[in-house]
Amino acid sequence: MNNVILIRFNEIHLKGGNKKYFIKLLHNNIKTALKNNICKIESIQNRFIVRDYENEDEIISKLKCVFGIHSISKAVEIKNDIKQICDYISTIKIDTTFKCDVNRADKSFSIKSNEFEADLGEIILKNNSRAKVDIHNPKTTIHIDIRENGYTFIFYDIIYAYSGLPLDEKRNGLLLLSGGIDSPVAGFAMAKRGLRQDVLHFDSFPYTSPQAKEKVITLAKKIRKFIGAKYMYICSMTKLQEEFHVNCKTEYAINLLRRSMIRIANILCEKFKYKTIITGESLGQVASQTIESLTSTNAVAKFPVLRPLISFNKEEIIKIAKDIETYDTSILPYEDCCTVFLPRNPVIKPKIEEAEKEEKKVDLENLIKLIILNMEVFDLDNKS
Repeated sequence: MNNVILIRFNEIHLKGGNKKYFIKLLHNNIKTALKNNICKIESIQNRFIVRDYENEDEIISKLKCVFGIHSISKAVEIKNDIKQICDYISTIKIDTTFKCDVNRADKSFSIKSNEFEADLGEIILKNNSRAKVDIHNPKTTIHIDIRENGYTFIFYDIIYAYSGLPLDEKRNGLLLLSGGIDSPVAGFAMAKRGLRQDVLHFDSFPYTSPQAKEKVITLAKKIRKFIGAKYMYICSMTKLQEEFHVNCKTEYAINLLRRSMIRIANILCEKFKYKTIITGESLGQVASQTIESLTSTNAVAKFPVLRPLISFNKEEIIKIAKDIETYDTSILPYEDCCTVFLPRNPVIKPKIEEAEKEEKKVDLENLIKLIILNMEVFDLDNKS
């Protein structure tokens, strides 16, 4: 009899001929998540097992952040032997309502699930005078998972993770990370679909403070356990914004800035082989997120721009931000570059031809080259 951690997945079951590929991805991601922990990781049919471990709670906390994992349980491992299972069940102490839930994945096991549930329930009742069976709404459920590898796993609690698909190193995106609530959640949402992401941030020092920059670095470190980020790029937009402010229509400032951000992201995608750009935009939330504004921004994109929060309202986004523990950092009162030279009445229906006309009033190509030349690059593995 051994204490183990049982790991289950669900969506991967739907991948047909590609199932083995996704299981291998998930196995590798579990190893990466637990690389600093003492443990052994074993793959069995439709399950993973963590054994010979220390710091159980820390391991479970890390596993909950691995996309592709559906649920986790602290379990006892016993051979697929009726007597050994019954002997263990006879040691269980229960003084409340309960039921036994048998999953007979090993179809060669001689007793069918419903019959074995009844037998095990009788054993518990015999040894616990205050226990009562309740198959509909029990306070305690004893799970008996009889697997094809010759072992049975007995457990009580099911700890749910985020499910989704495992991160794939071959599927890389570039997350535009601001200091706000939305963009970390957008990165989380795309990582849940298996997209690994690095991070691009724009600042406007000295109009924005060093604390604003540190705030976003903190956000990047908070979400990297989800999105698998290795690098963070920080681009200063100060000179470009000053040029827009002096030479262009004030009401177009935000639209011109957003178009420039996408142009810079295009360059990084080409240089570092990212396949897509991710933003935290939500339709109609602010002036830069109307259909017309998004269309104007898309017009300069050379790569797909993914907006996973496009239909979310603020309450829905905040709920996820709190769950992934980015909310408290996001609301720190340090403003980002989008608040610099903010027009009183930004255009909400920008015309692409008008934006292009305004861009010709500045030396946009050379300004962007200068931004890329002075870009800061942080290795998030080594940045403390």
